[in-house]
Amino acid sequence: MFWEALGSAVLGLVLALAAVRWLPSRLPDRVLVLGTGTAAALLGGVITRIVLGTGHSLVTLSVAAAVSAAILSLLLGNVRPPVTFRPEVAPRPRVP
Repeated sequence: MFWEALGSAVLGLVLALAAVRWLPSRLPDRVLVLGTGTAAALLGGVITRIVLGTGHSLVTLSVAAAVSAAILSLLLGNVRPPVTFRPEVAPRPRVP
């Protein structure tokens, strides 16, 4: 149980670090992302372990990675990309 939980937490941390590295402008604060990824993977791994029982380490780690990725993807929508301003163009006059 301890090694599966530790493996799930490390896997979530690795996924969070990868997300911070690849999408730094679309994610909120780095500490929030790292904590969320780790906690989500740990929670997903523990719940899977409770549901399936012992002897399913690969499935437990796979579900932990999926839960971590799903929760991290929810953080992507909270930060909007910077807005670029374009000069307004006057509308074309209508010709009767």
